[in-house]
Amino acid sequence: MAKIGIFYASAGGNTTQIARALQEAFEVEDEACVLMEEDFDSAQQFEDFEVLFLGSSTWGQGDVHFSWVDALLEIGSENLSFEGKTVAFFGAGDSKTHGEHFCSALGKLYEVFAKRGAKVVGFTDACAYTYVASLALKDGKFCGLAIDHINESQKSRERIENWIAQLKEEV
Repeated sequence: MAKIGIFYASAGGNTTQIARALQEAFEVEDEACVLMEEDFDSAQQFEDFEVLFLGSSTWGQGDVHFSWVDALLEIGSENLSFEGKTVAFFGAGDSKTHGEHFCSALGKLYEVFAKRGAKVVGFTDACAYTYVASLALKDGKFCGLAIDHINESQKSRERIENWIAQLKEEV
């Protein structure tokens, strides 16, 4: 199996829940599960892995969690390549209070990594959600797993399990 790294940022714990489910399902070692605000040192850490699961909650006007900002700037300034890497995105948002930016952090991550050659997998059906707009929407699908644990917590577990099963086929 390819070497997998999980990099995520979470404020309320919902994105952490997805990261832990991925870690267990893919038997990822603890040191390969990186909480951005505590364990991330440099974008060079991404180079150690063939597969990257990248997660962020969405903040403000559709922004990534603050602990992703420096990493994304570093990727841009060093013009890092992700060719040959497979990437899947996951995160949490609030479709009612922030429906005009629902899980847009996924879309922002997508733009950075896809632009630098990553093969993106894990697209999910956006029709099962109620929201106004999202930067995560690509060709009618979300560019990863979007979770709304605030308004649709009863659907979170099934969505996570289905996405993991999908990833096991795509990775």
